[in-house]
Amino acid sequence: QRGIALAERTYKMSTTLQFLPSLSANLGILQLNNPASLNALTLEMIRSMTPILRQWQKTGVRATLMVGAPYEKNGKTKRSAFCAGGDVKKVYLAGIGKEDKSLTADFFREEYQLNHMIATQAPHLPQVSIWDGVVMGGGVGLSVHGKYRVATERTIFAMPETKIGLFPDVGGSWWIPRLKLYSQWKSGLVGGVGNYLALTGNRLAAEDLIYAGIATHYVKSEKLDDLKSALTESTTSTSDDPNGDCVAGVLMSFHDHNVDTKSSFLSQNRADIDYAFDGKDTMEEIIDALESMGEDSQFGQSTLKTLKQMSPTSLKVTLEGLKRGAKLSSVGDALQMEYRMSQAFMREGSDFYEGIRAALVDKDGKPKWSPSSLEEVTDDIVQSYFEPLGDDELDVNAIGSAKL
Repeated sequence: QRGIALAERTYKMSTTLQFLPSLSANLGILQLNNPASLNALTLEMIRSMTPILRQWQKTGVRATLMVGAPYEKNGKTKRSAFCAGGDVKKVYLAGIGKEDKSLTADFFREEYQLNHMIATQAPHLPQVSIWDGVVMGGGVGLSVHGKYRVATERTIFAMPETKIGLFPDVGGSWWIPRLKLYSQWKSGLVGGVGNYLALTGNRLAAEDLIYAGIATHYVKSEKLDDLKSALTESTTSTSDDPNGDCVAGVLMSFHDHNVDTKSSFLSQNRADIDYAFDGKDTMEEIIDALESMGEDSQFGQSTLKTLKQMSPTSLKVTLEGLKRGAKLSSVGDALQMEYRMSQAFMREGSDFYEGIRAALVDKDGKPKWSPSSLEEVTDDIVQSYFEPLGDDELDVNAIGSAKL
């Protein structure tokens, strides 16, 4: 009880209504409440969530539940978007001098520190994230590192950063190379699904997420209210080991085992995905593989068209990041590497600014990438995105040092 009281007092420190924490029995509920932007993650939300979650991890809370607030469209309330990503437009404005310049460092640093806190949360204090609606970018980082991710028939999942001149960050270099999907071509080696998702930003439905192991459970949206009630009840049980996982059985009891993963896009196109993306060291090799499929290959031609829309720099830096991330020993190491990458993408003239301009500012959908081709993105350019930052390196454990 003392711990819960401490957590309740912490709420008063919250600096934004875009994040609404609450307690239901011993279930800590983390509600993203920025519906006008599909719950896009802001620095204020990060700074409000971090101390609450840190306090809960130390007190009597037995599980955490992350959800998105409902949003309205055409006057009708719809189910929530989980989180459409980070507030990259504000970061863009900071980078071009129309907001506080420090945001280009503070946002990524504090976001990654929060990602690390979630990723290292004790197994007996599981996080459950309800992916009912859009889950992209920064929203993935808030949830994919948690123990349980629940998809519904409304889930739309993607890491679309290469289209805006960035890279799949928030720990993507850690979890994407570790998807437990083995190559159809080389026994024992991870297949091409991870590279495919990171480079193309392809949107996935629930069936794809269960197939790939990105989501852990599938629950129809009509049952979510009952699921939340059952999760709350599970945290009050005294019959279980107090240091055990109290929600695992509940989630399995709601899981719909009839979800059809065989008809998912990833399953149906798995052979082509592995052929083009598995074990390739360079983007040029991937392009060559796709072109070798011929003009009659719908997958090959559509994927080539998609990749040609992306920032060539982002594509090459992303692939290199995935290769390096696969060899790292911890999610903290991956996030430190990604922080170096993020700060390189914040440099003046970076494709990030052109990508955001084309997608979110002028909305012309016609970014002018520089360099404009894969051939022009040299190894030296790629390497420059991984250079150490000296005194500005990310310390994943130094949480709460920044102030509003």
